[in-house]
Order: sequence, then structure tokens, then C-alpha cells
Amino acid sequence: MCNDTLYMRLLEHKKLGYSSFHTPGHKSAKFFPEGFLDLDLTELPDTDALFESSGIIREAERKLARLFGSGASLISAGGCTLAIQAMLRIASSRGRKVLIGRNAHRSAVNTCALLGLDPVWIMPRSKVPFFTGTVRPEDVEAAFRENGSAAACYITSPDYYGELSDIKSIAEVCHRHGALLLVDNAHGSHLAFMQNDLHPIALGADMTACSMHKTLPVLTGGAALNIADPELFDECKRAMSLFGSTSPSYLIMASIDLCRSYLENGGKDEYRSFEEKTAKIKKLAADNGLTMPQGLCDPLRICINTSEAGVSGSMQEEYFHSYKIEPEFCDGANAVFICTPFNTDEDMQRLEKALSDLHVTPESKKAAARQPISCELPKKATDPRTALLAPSELADIEDAQGRICADCPCLCPPGIPILMPGEYIAHTGIKLPQPIRCVTGCK
Repeated sequence: MCNDTLYMRLLEHKKLGYSSFHTPGHKSAKFFPEGFLDLDLTELPDTDALFESSGIIREAERKLARLFGSGASLISAGGCTLAIQAMLRIASSRGRKVLIGRNAHRSAVNTCALLGLDPVWIMPRSKVPFFTGTVRPEDVEAAFRENGSAAACYITSPDYYGELSDIKSIAEVCHRHGALLLVDNAHGSHLAFMQNDLHPIALGADMTACSMHKTLPVLTGGAALNIADPELFDECKRAMSLFGSTSPSYLIMASIDLCRSYLENGGKDEYRSFEEKTAKIKKLAADNGLTMPQGLCDPLRICINTSEAGVSGSMQEEYFHSYKIEPEFCDGANAVFICTPFNTDEDMQRLEKALSDLHVTPESKKAAARQPISCELPKKATDPRTALLAPSELADIEDAQGRICADCPCLCPPGIPILMPGEYIAHTGIKLPQPIRCVTGCK
């Protein structure tokens, strides 16, 4: 076999022996039965079909709803993106305007463009300048008062740093205005199995897109659309079939059902007990003077600001690699670690050691200090659909100033656009990918 194949590169990475604190949640543990990969099948008389589910897949979806405590659950083999597309499709049948947290994933922005939705942005707010912050209920209320025809509010919770919005209060606001609350819960599927149920469905959300593979033992691409009202099942199924592949992976779907069985037969207890291990490391980091997100956060996600300890930029990955650790994400100032019961004791000891060796001094803290970012929304030139579908061209950052953005420029992870299509490009103080795609001939 050629050494320049993706397969060989993956094998080479595995040989590094890093502790995985990134997705997928199974951490490449021996979770799946021997011979599992032999079951890469397709729609057959006895294997059911995802978008016309009436047999074993429909039964798996019923069991999944019972697991999550939802009115109904729909399996996605197309990742959380497919669930997000379905949620926004449902919203589009109720109105063209949707309130959206500005920290939305680019899949939501692209879906708005495909469906012709008009996003009204709500800026998250944070008391700690290093992190994104959360969407506040009072800001949602204000947005509804200015946009009474909005069909839904779409927020991301938890965000990439593990911060949780006040779902219960936001749901009350939405329902008072006759609107749906849609939650991108991509990184929070496991929240239903914590000591306190923090899943958005339990807190009043109408629909959630849950990327199960990120924090649960599911193959990459396995997700669920959870809905509170079971009467919406057929409408959601049609919405998913609009965007989904007609060749969904049976291995992904089977892994979701295996995960469900695992959680119902002792797995929940493993996740709940793992909270204590993660809490111990968070306390160690706090005692060491390291800054973390404040308020309600994901119990199994550790986010540490390393810049205050003098570890920033490209030094972050070098630092954690020296401890044989692969973080989920490093943004130059913060490092994010996703912990699951499939992390070994050795994994957790490595992480504890790495964080123990980070030392905050008055000098390093002062050098890393930053003021809260003033997040004024860029001026809008046109709607996302018009900009994304218009003739476009690439331009260097310097030449792009004042032009109309025709893309969702972002790094992935975290997949959050720095600019939105249809907005004028201006100096933001944030490093932008080069070059930028701009609408042709518009300035």
C-alpha cells in the first residue's frame, strides 16, 4: 500500500501514542465488537431505511427518544449538520426571520442561505474576555421585541469552551413570543446523563441537534435530532430527507444504537462518576491560578487559559504534545479538552501533570491581559443567500476591506465564521484566513 495514503497517515498518527482529549468520544477504545466493520451494509428488506424508517431503525429511534427523554428522536448519519438543517427547515415553514447567536456554526449560516432565512444576530456576552460568553435571556427578549415576526431563536449551548446558556429562561422567552427554541447541542449530547440533567430538551428547548460522536461512544458522523413534540416527527423526517444522503452509513447508525444500549446498561453511571475525575482536575487548575470559563459549564469539558502562564500561540500545541496529549482545540490563548469515561487513568494523569506544571506569575498574567472585545456587528449589505450565490472572487485581506463577504471564513475547529456572507468586510482586529472570498464587483 502506498505510504502517501490517508490510511497510512492515520496509522502514523496513532503510533504517536497521544492521549486523546478531542472528538470522537470513544477515544478509539475497543468499544465496538469484533467484526463490526464487516457490517457495512445498505437498505435491505430486513435492515430498514433511514428516511422511511418503519422497522428496526424506527425501533432504534423510539429507544433513543426514551434515552434522551425527548418526545421523539431521529437518527442522523450525516452528523449534526443534518440535524441543524432539519431544525432550520422546520423554522422556515413558520417564518423567514430567525434570531441566531453570533457564535453559530457555519453549517447554520449556510443553511440559512439555502433556505432563504433572514438571520437576526444576537451577540453572546462574557465577563471573562478570553471566552465567547453566552446568549442572555434579556438579549433574546429585546431581539423579539424588535423582531416580533421571528419564527425561532437558534443558539449554541454548550459553546466550544463549554459555557452553557440559561436554556430554561430562554425557552420561556421564546414560548411567550410564540417561537421555537432551537439549540445546537453538538457538544452536549452527554449532558442528559450528568448528575444533574443539563440537556436542553429537559430544560424546555423545542429541538436540539446533538452530535453524539463528539462526547459519546459513536462513530464520527453519528448524531441525533431530538424534538420535544412527537407530532413533529414526520415533518422532521421529511426535512432530514431533503438534505440527507440516500446512502447513510449503517455502521454509524448501528454505533448510535450500540451507544444507547451501553448507556442504558451502566454507561450512564460511568459518565456520572467521571464528573468527579474531571472536577478534580478543574479544581487543581483553579488552585493553580489558571483562568477558566465562569458560570454554568459542561462538567466534562476542561477549558484552560494557558496564555496567563506564558504558554500561547504555537507554544500551546508544543507544550501539550510534550506531555503526549492531543487537545481538542488550541486558539492561541485557551486549550480545550474533551473528557469521557473512555479516557484512561494514564490519560487523566498526563493532563493533571501538564496543568500542574503551568505556573501563573504576575508578569505572565499581565502580559496576557486583554480587554473585553467590543463586538459591534459589521454593516449588512445584503442577505446571506444573495451573497453566497453571487459571482465571487478571492482577494487578499488588504484588498478585501470595504467589500462584501461571499463566504463563511473560519477555522475548523471551532467552525464559527469570523465574518458572515452579505456583510461588509472591515478591520476587526481578528486574524482572518487568507484570502477572503468577496462578491465580484461590489464595494
